[in-house]
Amino acid sequence: MHIHILGVCGTFMGGIAQLARACGHRVTGCDANVYPPMSDQLRAAGIELIEGFDADQVELSPDIFVVGNAVSRGNSLLEAILDRGLPYVSGPQWLAEYVLAGHWVLAVAGTHGKTTTSSMLAWILEDAGMGPGFLIGGVPMNFGVSARLGSTPFFVIEADEYDTAFCDKRSKFVHYRPRTAVLNNLEYDHADIFPDLAAIETQFHHLVRTLPQSGLIIANGQEASLKRVIERGCWTPLTWFNTEDTYRLDGDDASGELILHGAKGEIGRTRWHLTGDHNRANACAALLAAQHVGVPLGRGLEALSRFENVKRRLEMCGSAKGITVYDDFAHHPTAIETTLAGLRRRIGSARILAVLEPRSNTMKLGVMKDRLPESLAAADMVFCYAGNLGWDAAGALAPLGAKAVVDDNFDRLLAAIAATAQAGDHVLVMSNGGFNGIHGKLLARLTA
Repeated sequence: MHIHILGVCGTFMGGIAQLARACGHRVTGCDANVYPPMSDQLRAAGIELIEGFDADQVELSPDIFVVGNAVSRGNSLLEAILDRGLPYVSGPQWLAEYVLAGHWVLAVAGTHGKTTTSSMLAWILEDAGMGPGFLIGGVPMNFGVSARLGSTPFFVIEADEYDTAFCDKRSKFVHYRPRTAVLNNLEYDHADIFPDLAAIETQFHHLVRTLPQSGLIIANGQEASLKRVIERGCWTPLTWFNTEDTYRLDGDDASGELILHGAKGEIGRTRWHLTGDHNRANACAALLAAQHVGVPLGRGLEALSRFENVKRRLEMCGSAKGITVYDDFAHHPTAIETTLAGLRRRIGSARILAVLEPRSNTMKLGVMKDRLPESLAAADMVFCYAGNLGWDAAGALAPLGAKAVVDDNFDRLLAAIAATAQAGDHVLVMSNGGFNGIHGKLLARLTA
């Protein structure tokens, strides 16, 4: 089969491209921005890339066009496909029909922590010799790739609640038909497609409705929103975690100890290098999901001691003149606050310079702007890039007073960060995009 993918350089669609190639299909693809590292990864996999969405790409005559959810009506290639009545399908639907069919799918859903939890779960299965396939919205450092086909029926997938495609406004995860499902947390996000939290809860309920009676749902007992989802109907065995009378992980960030408890007391312990309650909750969910496919909890705990985290999760980019620069994917106020807390635990009283690009669709709409000052409170200085925003970032961050610097000019902001940073500082860059390569540019300026 020859498939042509529209929007191939996104993490999810790029992962589909690599899986399709591993299945033996001919894969071509196009995107508005074809650039490394995804372009290099795709070309290395033997995938032909085209810059842009010119309508003449229909002349490639693939068996089917696979359309990513970043592609909207008005796109010249999509309009040509529709006008000619050519076959097309969404990415999640193609994945479900041609890759996931016949697999034991382990899906990880939630507003936060999907990538980390999916990576932990895939690593636990790998470490136990189970050779899973996976498709993850980031790059687990234990694997070095975001997707692979695997050698067994087990397949771990990051189950996103974002909509599927221009033609299918259901959440992506309803296509995956998992047997094991993690519901890690749930709060309001994706303001561009969901009017409120209740609308997202409905999509999670649709996911719950797809699980078989022989499956398992693993849900965070601290989340009232997830309890509401389950109360709407559940036909699958359910395991709650992260409360005093259920499975939970405790630990000491300073010592790096991780302790697993069950309802009857301690089950086991290990050492690891991640910090924070959020990562312990992620790990607990991953352990329980792995147990469902046959990995004993003790064996899973041992595997976690060798888990190397995910790229762009408090990842150190480098240091210059005693100033350390980090990259993190945080773009929701909850994630921003959690990331800052994690860095604070790691570095103690040293200064944190938080650098934020409000780039997600939700952030660009300004829906959560009032929560930003509180989420950034742990930083000693805050630098916000206000380019392409439709709301007043300076006004939103005014409660932070003089420690907030806002600029819609990237070069001026970069210069301000470099001028403020001192030896011993930690610069935390938070964005769900490339942020104009700010990490390398800042390190180069600091070095010079």
